Amino acid sequence: MKIAVDFDGTIVEHAYPKIGKEMSFAFATLKELEKQGHKLILWTYRHGPELDEAVEYCRKNGIEFYAVNQSDPDELYDGNQMSRKLDADVFIDDRNIGGFLGWSRIWQMLNPHLYEEGPFVNPEAHHNRENKNLLDKIKDLF
Repeated sequence: MKIAVDFDGTIVEHAYPKIGKEMSFAFATLKELEKQGHKLILWTYRHGPELDEAVEYCRKNGIEFYAVNQSDPDELYDGNQMSRKLDADVFIDDRNIGGFLGWSRIWQMLNPHLYEEGPFVNPEAHHNRENKNLLDKIKDLF
């Protein structure tokens, strides 16, 4: 799965253009997601020297991103031929509705097989994703 991850307010606390303090469990979670075979994409507002600093900060903390501000490491962006929308399966960002969930909850949502409850607040909205535990509970009702 491709997972796009924001930097400021998600991997680190907000301090732009400086680099803030690491969010609790950010790098531990990202490392485990990498071990599971997920492709991590850094998706951030940062550019130029500030982006380079963020990438290097992550590298020093053990994270090498699959791509940075693009869907694929070899992508050549042409605004006349393609959408700027990133091709990712999941976006982890502090600007989502409800704010940043925290790395512990994100881990649980991305690994529902490890927990009793499923990953989705509204499973009907994710009909293309099977949630075995939830389906079993629904079947038990009938």
